[in-house]
Amino acid sequence: MSCFETIQAYAFRSLGFGERLLPRGEYTLCEHFTLIGSGLIWNVYFGALALMTGFFLAVALAVGKSSPNPLWRKPAEWFIFVFRGSPLFIQFFFAYACFLSLKSVSSFFDPFTSAWLGALIVLFCNTAAYSGEIFYGALLSIPKGDIEAADAYGMSGWTRFRRITFPTMLRLAWPAYTNEAIFLFHATTLVFFTGFPAWRQQGDALYYASYFADKTFNPFVPYPILAFYFILLTLVIIAIFGAVNKHLNKHLPQERRRKFRLRPNLIR
Repeated sequence: MSCFETIQAYAFRSLGFGERLLPRGEYTLCEHFTLIGSGLIWNVYFGALALMTGFFLAVALAVGKSSPNPLWRKPAEWFIFVFRGSPLFIQFFFAYACFLSLKSVSSFFDPFTSAWLGALIVLFCNTAAYSGEIFYGALLSIPKGDIEAADAYGMSGWTRFRRITFPTMLRLAWPAYTNEAIFLFHATTLVFFTGFPAWRQQGDALYYASYFADKTFNPFVPYPILAFYFILLTLVIIAIFGAVNKHLNKHLPQERRRKFRLRPNLIR
């Protein structure tokens, strides 16, 4: 089978399309790249959807935590504390056990025990908690002069939040939020080790990398390929978030613009 035929057969295998059986015998480099890249579709799915939906919950958590009303502040504080204080790996197993128990009560919870939804919910809650803390810190760092200027112009409530507070919060939090986005995409590899079954028994990038490592007894080919794909994915995230960061700071003088630096979380 040529490399082009391999790509045709296995490019979308992780979604249930193409060849049903995995390759046997001789494992070519093209098969490594194609199947691991196919599995990466699920990692992108988990990361992108959790990040986009978690952003809105993170903003709500940050606003709630900064609220003087304890009815809003306490739930936000406890949500952030629980999901930041417990390991993500444990959250996966705990959520799967809960969803499995609920599945026996009602068939409505059947999809929640699958990776495409159950694992996504865990990642959504986790990134919302971390991002909410980032945005909360940015809210506290907003210069008082900006708020006073808004008050002088007669802005209050939603108008002040939409035109002054929210844009300034994003501008201050964006570099740290970028690192959270990178970590989230890297954390999607943990789904492989959880109890959540994959869609149609097709796995993510780590699933296929582990398959090749087990069959060839050589981890020095599939795992570097997996790392290469995630490095490319990280560069894409940096480029996209860097462009957004530039847009958020375009109104500032050149010397006052916040420099965009990559600061990976080595320990979390």
